[in-house]
This record gives sequence, C-alpha cells and structure tokens, in this order.
Amino acid sequence: MKLVLVGLNHRTAPVEVRERLNFTENRLPEALSALRQDFGCEEALILSTCNRVEVVAHPEDGCLRTDRIKQFLYDFHNLQPPCLEPYLYSLTDRETVRHVFRVASSLDSMVIGESQILGQMKRAYAAASGAGSSGVFINSLMHRAFHVAKRVRTETRISSSAVSVSYVAVELAKKILGELSNRSILIIGAGKMSELAARNLVKFGISHVFVTNRTAARAEEMAERFNGTAVPFEDLLSNLVPVDIAIVSTGADSYVLRKPEMQRVIRERRYRPLFLIDISVPRNVDPAINDLEEIFLYDIDDMQAVIQANIEERHKEAQSAEAIIAEELEAYAHRAATRQAGSLISALRGRVEQICLTELERNRNVMTPDEYERTERMLRTTAHRLAHPFIQHLKNPDGNLSRYEHEVELIKKMFRIEEKE
Repeated sequence: MKLVLVGLNHRTAPVEVRERLNFTENRLPEALSALRQDFGCEEALILSTCNRVEVVAHPEDGCLRTDRIKQFLYDFHNLQPPCLEPYLYSLTDRETVRHVFRVASSLDSMVIGESQILGQMKRAYAAASGAGSSGVFINSLMHRAFHVAKRVRTETRISSSAVSVSYVAVELAKKILGELSNRSILIIGAGKMSELAARNLVKFGISHVFVTNRTAARAEEMAERFNGTAVPFEDLLSNLVPVDIAIVSTGADSYVLRKPEMQRVIRERRYRPLFLIDISVPRNVDPAINDLEEIFLYDIDDMQAVIQANIEERHKEAQSAEAIIAEELEAYAHRAATRQAGSLISALRGRVEQICLTELERNRNVMTPDEYERTERMLRTTAHRLAHPFIQHLKNPDGNLSRYEHEVELIKKMFRIEEKE
C-alpha cells in the first residue's frame, strides 16, 4: 500500500502540545508543498483539528520512513527534537488504512459517534486535492474511508443517541411531548447552556421562544437572537402557563420554582404536561415538583445519567462498527495487492522472456533464419510456461495478505524486477 501516518491526538498529547502543531487553513498549501518538495512525499494529506494533527503520506521512493514526516513537523512549527517524541505515533501500510477508517467513522474521537470529524476529513482531502498533493494512493484511501464511515452510520446506531445536555433535551422533549412543531419554550435565565439547549430545540420545530431574566436587557438580547419575546421576570409563574417546555438556569442560590406555586400553575394550564429542565448548579427548581404528575422535571444529574447511558450504548455499537472496518480493511488490502500484481505480472512475463531469449540472441550469427525463428517461438512458449505458476498465484491471493505481500516481494527479488510506482 505504501502509506505512512504520523500524528498525535487527544489521548497522546495535552492541548498545549496539540495547539503548537496546529495547521491553519491558509498555511495548508505551504505545508503540503513542503512535504512533497523537501521531505520525500509524492502524495500527502494533513488533518488538523482541535483534537488531532495527522499527516498521511505516500513516499516518492516507496520507502516507508516516518522520520521524514516527524522532521517536517519539527521544521514547519520551529520546534526542536525530541520534544514531540513522547506524543507522536507512527503507522505504516495496513495500520495506516485501519486508523484512517476508524477516524472517519468517529471511533477514534473523544466522543464516539460524533459527526464533526467526517466533515473535517473531507475538508482536509479537498485541501490536499487543491494543492495537488493527492494522487492514486490518497484518493483511493480517502474515498474508501468516506464509504466506510457511511456504512458505519447507516448500519449501526453509533450516532443515534444524544451525548450532550443540549441534544438530550431534544431527545427527552420528543419522548414526553411527541412532535415539537408548534410547541413553545420559556428560557428562565440567559445562560450559555440554556441558550444552546433552546437552540437545538428550535432546530427540531419549536415555534416560539420566550426569555425571562432578572436583568431585562439580557433577556431582550437573547430573545432577539431567537426572534422571540422577552417577558418580565416578576411574571415568571404566569409565563409558565402557555408554554410546553421551560429551561431554568438563573444562577440563583435558591429555588425560583417551588411545589405549591407549580400546583397553581398546573391548574391554570388545565393539567397539560410541562417539560421542565433545571440545568442550574445549585438547583433552581425544587425537586419536590417531581411529585406532580403533570410535570416532567430533569436536573443536571438526570441529564448526565441519560448521557452516560447513551455513551455506553454508543460503545456497544462501536463493536459492530469495528467489524465493518475489519471487513473493509481486508477488501481494501485485497484490491491494493491485486492492483500491484497487475504491473508485476507484465514485468514478470517480460523478465522471464528476456532470460530465455538472451542466450538465443548471442547465437543468432550461427543459426539460419528458420532455425532462429523456430527456436524463438519455442523459447517464448517455454518462458510463458515458466512464468505461468507465478502469474496464477499473483492473480489469486489465498486470503493471507501479509504472506501474499511477502511472496510478491520475493518474486520481485528472485527475478530482479524493479517496479516503478
């Protein structure tokens, strides 16, 4: 396969190291050009995100030397060896392919099943293509990686369960209220987390957003971002009557909603269900409200429990995803091996013919034209018969690809065949 990978990620390096190796988008063409011109890479791709920096390359001489790429990382970022050594990992050939497939499928992400990494990989590939640093090897690898990622997402449930507070809010709201279109929400307190949760709920159909805050100006500011309505904080209870969902995050050091008050709210709501999310620490909603049948109250610990359960579910699904990757890796390796065999078969036929005909050419002057022609035909037939068992083996790998690749190298060595990649 002739592929190498050098990189670091969130598991091998702290953020202060990762940020030192970051490649900004505007410097990617310069970096890819340096890899090709100065560091012996015929093809190269750089994936740079907040959680990982990885260089994938095909060396121009076929020599899988990861030290060249390490030196590139030192030089490009003005670092002195060996400061990166404790954090870097190096992979070659099959392990490179397997790693790229796992990254694309978000199995190597901080949050398994997240969707962001695939878009980042597609942008990295577009940058390599735009810089002219992608060719047969990188193109084949990345197209297959995108195919594998699609299979993992469609054939497993690795991305189906929410693993953030904001998306858990959506998941729970759908379970409790069903369809979210034409529903309304009241944000109590203009905090960042409540805004993010509300934003995701709006994506799934919430029709109107009300915002209340002790500081009216902050309420108006957030309401404007949602094209919603700011309402007075002193009218908090009456503003709970018309809405379907309320998110509470005021920063108060005591309860802003208590059970006796909410009993009156329920009666005014005519016992319609209310989904109430308290993401405040300390809690702003009296947990005794959970005793009220018409109110579905979740605090931050409840949300984290749902998140943990969903994370465990994703890890279970990851086992199925790993099986898909193993299957795809074997298929990719098989195609790569047989693709290499095509050029080797041609070279092998030519080499065996050359060996058989060399002695004939030396004796041309002592043979009549008819003798030469008959002998040439006989030797060409002999050459084809000698090459035939090797060619059949090259065309039909037995499934053990590591052994097959070793045998390919042995045939090249035996017949002194030097292939041009």
